[in-house]
Amino acid sequence: MNDDELKDLLVRRYRLDRETLWQKASGLPEHLARTPQTPTGTNLLGLVKHVALVEAGYFGDCFGGPFPDPPAYYDYTNPACEPDDDLWAFPGESPADVFALARRAAAHADASIDRHALGDTARVAWWGEGGRDASLAELLVHMLDELARHLGQADIVHEQLDGSAGYRAGNSNLPEHRTAGEWEARRARLQAAADATRPRQHE
Repeated sequence: MNDDELKDLLVRRYRLDRETLWQKASGLPEHLARTPQTPTGTNLLGLVKHVALVEAGYFGDCFGGPFPDPPAYYDYTNPACEPDDDLWAFPGESPADVFALARRAAAHADASIDRHALGDTARVAWWGEGGRDASLAELLVHMLDELARHLGQADIVHEQLDGSAGYRAGNSNLPEHRTAGEWEARRARLQAAADATRPRQHE
């Protein structure tokens, strides 16, 4: 496999995973897409917003092409913003606003990716003291890891919200022959196995 073929493989996978994340946050009632499902507030719209701004940074700013007209919270040093304001949709920020930002960030990132070869280097200012250089190949792998982490979170959050599970439409990556009752029975088996390992109380 030559560099062009490897780049094509990495980029196609990256864009597929990004689209899968968008898919998981689409089609739900707005209040569910906003609903935090963990003690730290993980929610679907926040995951889309966060990934958008991270990719704008790595594939835009780091290659000397700053993301145009960024929101105020894009600057983590802005004293008017919380450092994790990219992880939720503000009251005045609609799902349409979040997805418009995500599409704009994706287009900006994709244009930068298309312009550069795998060996071209970018300066990541926030990596270590003084920052360091990283190749496009390294940044693509880094962002694939970032997307994999947040896709896993989105899987669990989505299932908790409305019971739907699986990788993406047309490819659930689950045993689709199981009925709801069979899934319930399977969960009960797993719970029983877990309960059997509980430490016994001393009598």
